[in-house]
Amino acid sequence: MKSAPVIVSAREPVMGETEGGRRPTGVSHITGLNQQSTDPEVPEVIKRRKHTAAYATAKLRILQEADACTEQGQIGALLRRERLYHSNLTVWRRQRDEGALHSLSRKRGRKKKPANPLAKRLEKLERENKQLRTKLSQAEMIIEVQKKISELLGIQTDQTEENQS
Repeated sequence: MKSAPVIVSAREPVMGETEGGRRPTGVSHITGLNQQSTDPEVPEVIKRRKHTAAYATAKLRILQEADACTEQGQIGALLRRERLYHSNLTVWRRQRDEGALHSLSRKRGRKKKPANPLAKRLEKLERENKQLRTKLSQAEMIIEVQKKISELLGIQTDQTEENQS
């Protein structure tokens, strides 16, 4: 009697089930971790703190507090409170000794030129000069109009009398 061939159903392997001596499905050969079960939410990458030049006064304050610490553990508490490392204090102390921290507190860029004491007076005189020139041109225009009106009306002026003689 012949035995009927056994038909094995082709089914999909279940997660974590081995397939004949091979690694379980979904497991990376490199990491050995189950890639499908990782948390899909990626934790936020914390940005590195940058201490700007405006932070220089705070650096000096922190250094003064660190120098005032006398008991054991006080510096550690200060560093935890300010979220700093001991290496920050070391670098900042070196900068303070070199005078670099004081120079950082100054503003960068062009320095303001000292105000010329005569600049205000010059500006006032220029404004006054402009106003006087405007008045002068108005007065000259009025005189020209008066001359034309006197010519039309036939009125003799002092200048015309002098020109005729």
